[in-house]
Amino acid sequence: MCAFLSSLLAAPATAQQDGAPELTPEASLAIDKGLKFLLSNQYKDGSWRGDDQGNHAVACTSLALMAFMSKAHFPGFGPHGEQLDRAMKWLLKEAKKGPDGYMGSVMYEHGYATLALSEMWGMTRDTDDDDAIKEALEKAVEVILRSQNPGGGWRYQPQANGGEDLSCTMTVFHALASARQAGIAVPNETIAKMVEFLKGVRETQTGGFTYDGRPKKLSAACTAGGIYIAQLAGQRDTELVNTAFRYLNSLSPGIFGEGTPYYYYSHYYAIQAMVQAGDEEYSKWYPQVRDALISKQTAQGAWGRAKPGSPSYETPMAIIILATPHRYIPIYQR
Repeated sequence: MCAFLSSLLAAPATAQQDGAPELTPEASLAIDKGLKFLLSNQYKDGSWRGDDQGNHAVACTSLALMAFMSKAHFPGFGPHGEQLDRAMKWLLKEAKKGPDGYMGSVMYEHGYATLALSEMWGMTRDTDDDDAIKEALEKAVEVILRSQNPGGGWRYQPQANGGEDLSCTMTVFHALASARQAGIAVPNETIAKMVEFLKGVRETQTGGFTYDGRPKKLSAACTAGGIYIAQLAGQRDTELVNTAFRYLNSLSPGIFGEGTPYYYYSHYYAIQAMVQAGDEEYSKWYPQVRDALISKQTAQGAWGRAKPGSPSYETPMAIIILATPHRYIPIYQR
């Protein structure tokens, strides 16, 4: 991985545009403005906060790290190496706070933290940091594996009898898939159970996915995330995925407007589902969300509810979406 990282850092910032003309100068500028906003709102301890009270710092710090890595900025390297190194070390301290490696206050946070650790593993300057990431990642995965509920999904807390919903399951399984791709053992049984859970929360009339199996809980966010984790679980070109794709595409172009609930969360998963589906689907979807996000960015470089001191989850998610053509992060590659 070190050789791979060196090649990224040696390449010009626009090198990935050769195969992705949809990464316009305007999109690159928006990404850079967003990263600048994040840098100006990082706390001295290295973290980012979700709100004025400092809530959900684990999730926001993890997503912010992913946003920088989506532009090939890694801890210890390049112009932002010191800031990202502080963020990485803060996250590792959080991993050590609990006796079992659980991070954050809900499984959403633990999922994003596990994902960030997985994608940073092998990409740091210091081998001691790399060893610490591996240890934290292995413990984080253990928490996820033992928290899977009998029906195959996950819920808000790390317990196997706490119920299930697709929104939490999307976040957690995304992290598991990344860890497995990085070399951490994830049992096939865990994956198979998750697929059965997906089948149970599918809305039969539309083919879309619901939050918990109830038709009234059908949503763009759950459909997009359900497609993506199904793809990561090896379900490409199955009826489960294809019918959900038809439903998700039926929401266009309205889904790019103002009325989509959980806008950034929905598109964070939707664009990755399109990447996994192939160039034809991706090339139709990305330009629309790209242009919509550029129009939504504030003069300060932020998105959504972000404000000084609390960038929220929306700003890093918007950056990750815009930076999709770069393909620097393995889990976001096809």
